[in-house]
Amino acid sequence: MSSTHSQIESFKSIFNRDLDRLAKEIKAYEDEDNLWVLGRGITNTAGNLCLHLVGNLNTFIGHHLGGTDYKRDRELEFAGKGIPREFLLEGIKNLQATLDKSFTAMEENQLNELYPVEVLGKPMSVHHFLTHLTGHTMYHIGQINYHRRMLDHD
Repeated sequence: MSSTHSQIESFKSIFNRDLDRLAKEIKAYEDEDNLWVLGRGITNTAGNLCLHLVGNLNTFIGHHLGGTDYKRDRELEFAGKGIPREFLLEGIKNLQATLDKSFTAMEENQLNELYPVEVLGKPMSVHHFLTHLTGHTMYHIGQINYHRRMLDHD
């Protein structure tokens, strides 16, 4: 197994772990309605952050790297409200399957290639952008965790 292949496996493992954590956080809300509540000083609900992560990763990994026909609805990610918890969890589960297929199909040399679209204002390698996406994902999962603890235990 080459070191590049093990990097692909590492990314696959990290995203799977983090999406398991996202599902665990969504399931942990004692009051499902709190998924859609804005706490004081909070600009995004947990439900919207979940939708955002699912849309973001389906787009940037599933579509651009895995070749899926996913069409992102970024407006819904931040404007949708009252969507049932089970729909959010199903989206996470489907995303995990998409990422598994996308990473499994990746060639070793793809990590060193330029990411196919310029996203953050400059060209970067696939490896660099995947590293960015891991941080972005964990940042929002941390926000969801804090949101849940604030609202569920008032």
